[in-house]
Amino acid sequence: MSIESTILFIADACPELRAAAEALAREPDYRVIMAARDGEAADVLNDAHVDLILADVESADFDIVAFLSRLRFTHPDLVRILLVGGEPGLRLSEALARTAAYQYLTKPLQAEQACLVVKRALETRELARRHRRLVRELKIGDDSTFLHGKPDGVAKGEASHFERLVYASEAMSELCGLAREVARTDLPILIEGETGTGKELLARALHFHSRRSSSPLMVQNCGGVRDELLHSELFGHKRGAFTGAVSDRLGLFRAADGGTVFLDEISEISPSFQVSLLRFLQEGEVKPLGCDQTMHANVRIIAASNKPLKQLVKAGQFREDLYFRLKGFDLEVPPLRARPADIPVLTEFFVRKHGGLLSNRVLGVSNDVIEIFKAYRFPGNVRELENEVRRMVALAKDGEYLTRRHLSPALATLRASANDRLALKPDGRTLKEMVESLEGQLVRQVLEKCRWNQSKAARELGLSRVGLANKIRRYALADGMTRAG
Repeated sequence: MSIESTILFIADACPELRAAAEALAREPDYRVIMAARDGEAADVLNDAHVDLILADVESADFDIVAFLSRLRFTHPDLVRILLVGGEPGLRLSEALARTAAYQYLTKPLQAEQACLVVKRALETRELARRHRRLVRELKIGDDSTFLHGKPDGVAKGEASHFERLVYASEAMSELCGLAREVARTDLPILIEGETGTGKELLARALHFHSRRSSSPLMVQNCGGVRDELLHSELFGHKRGAFTGAVSDRLGLFRAADGGTVFLDEISEISPSFQVSLLRFLQEGEVKPLGCDQTMHANVRIIAASNKPLKQLVKAGQFREDLYFRLKGFDLEVPPLRARPADIPVLTEFFVRKHGGLLSNRVLGVSNDVIEIFKAYRFPGNVRELENEVRRMVALAKDGEYLTRRHLSPALATLRASANDRLALKPDGRTLKEMVESLEGQLVRQVLEKCRWNQSKAARELGLSRVGLANKIRRYALADGMTRAG
């Protein structure tokens, strides 16, 4: 296989299982991750894009069958292979049914057999994926009998992954390529981007690809947290340091020693806490509340902000020295509206995800829906797209395609404007006249979509209020505003 596949090995350490894992890891197309407990396995699945799980169902630490059964719905594309001991029996049959496992292997495990079964399992999954695509594109086979109202074509696309980030656009490909490179360094990273673009997923992927991946990743949202509590969360406190401090607290910096701490909404911290954070970044010093002793912690900081910190620095709201300390590398996640090529693959990913969670077999998404998604601005970005798809999947019947009628009312009303935008016709004899005609039509469309709210329309067009007012006068659009009122 040309693309590296990730295999999660869930088992207690023993010679034959370790030998099989090492044999798989020697294959150039496989990345093998070991986990001994459910917490470790869940953390890996939260941070990494895993293709196949090899799990010892006789693990004494936790109920692996129940764990794998949940993955049928949360990770429907994940291939599951069970490792069992002794003779197959009723208990194995029950485990295979509950987990929907692809295959089982008996212990003691042979490395060559494990490699062969893993290879065949991944090949089978790829063939099934291609078959699903062909059925959707050609609208053939038995699935078409479930279709209520044929969609105008079915959305398709090839997705790439940077762990849990899913994308197809050139912009995200360049971003994730750079992120893979900077992950291997030890410098702080600043991730900027609008709310809902996937900054935390990027931070988790960075940690997973770093040299600190075997140590903890701790996450702290700094938004709306008062200084005393934030200091306690990050630096820790001693018992009695403040009201409610009934026991000692280690703090995330010391708890993540050797690992990574992700600070979300870093723009929201107060000027006084900015000083404390700056000192930590400079010296690695940790002084818990109520403690006279200074300690040290070795962590990498990944910070994220949905506000441009550079502008906050210019406005005097954020320390310049802290900004440059945080910005060892600066990664900016583009908004969804700036990468429309990601919309089809993200939509398909969310359909599979939520179709599995709701036990709803959705066959695909019509191109009409994708075009409406591309016409919509998605102020909530990927998070808003996921919410919309989840709602559509919940409304769809088993065996249906998602079409226009499943859209929420706010997006369903965009159909006309989306089609009209494609049907813009320039008017005039010269190039200048035709360009001005198109500009006037586009300004009118945005004004109508925003119900003639000029502030909102100006933001969407990237104009000032004065600039928009000038274009309204220039193209004699004010009469439409009167009618709208």
